[in-house]
Amino acid sequence: MKRTIIQIDEDKCTGCELCVNGCHEGALQIIDGKARMISDLFCDGLGACIGECPEGAIELIEREAEPYNEDLVMERISPKGQATVLAHLKHLKDHNEMGFLKQGLEYIKNNNLNIDVSSLKENNMSQEHQHGGGGCPGSRAMDFRSPAQIENNGANAEVPSQLRQWPIELHLLNPMAGYIKGADLVLAADCTAFSYGNFHNDFIKGKALAIACPKLDTGKEIYIEKLSAMIDEAKINTLTVVIMEVPCCGGLMGVAKAAVAASARKIPVKQVVIGIQGTIISEDWV
Repeated sequence: MKRTIIQIDEDKCTGCELCVNGCHEGALQIIDGKARMISDLFCDGLGACIGECPEGAIELIEREAEPYNEDLVMERISPKGQATVLAHLKHLKDHNEMGFLKQGLEYIKNNNLNIDVSSLKENNMSQEHQHGGGGCPGSRAMDFRSPAQIENNGANAEVPSQLRQWPIELHLLNPMAGYIKGADLVLAADCTAFSYGNFHNDFIKGKALAIACPKLDTGKEIYIEKLSAMIDEAKINTLTVVIMEVPCCGGLMGVAKAAVAASARKIPVKQVVIGIQGTIISEDWV
């Protein structure tokens, strides 16, 4: 899909690193003295980094960026040299995007690029994502799934979280992230998890999660495009929309219906309405 994404004028860039600190996704790094976006995958196009740049070297542009294509990214960044390519591939590994990492490594092999990737195979490589001098880890994509979930052994036992990925804000989610592909997706209004006491076990156990506020959030068209990409490109299995009983919350269901209507694939969609006192008022396939 065509979406907003940043573009850096390297002639203007002085390598001051301020934009790196302002990038919530950790998509920017200073490499060879210049700010470089090492992957489209983690750029949300919101432009938080623009206000940090004192040289006016960053702008927002509209271009085709969905579905994500690792080969095209490698084709674009490989002329920048080994440092940029390795930073990009390490970024994928740190974010557990192993499918895209494999594609990147295959691109290097198939195109006979003289790039040493041995560091990507070291067992002791840190799994913590480094932002190259700053950036907020709060938006870093992480897959929480493990071989087994801890069981709740009693009323006084700690209730385990069923959240299996990060981020969860629809604004920040990449439609082609590994944990989205082939998943059952829950699209929940922000308030629902605070209203319904057993939200984790009843709604998100074994499922991917996206949250949004249909009243306060802007950019509904972007939401529709993202959900449509999840349906057509990431091939999610089902979509469950969990909303509150208040009238303004119905807008989230409208976004979901618009996304389904705009998609080539048709998937089952369920609507769940939660009362303000934490009860399920209705639960229907639509």
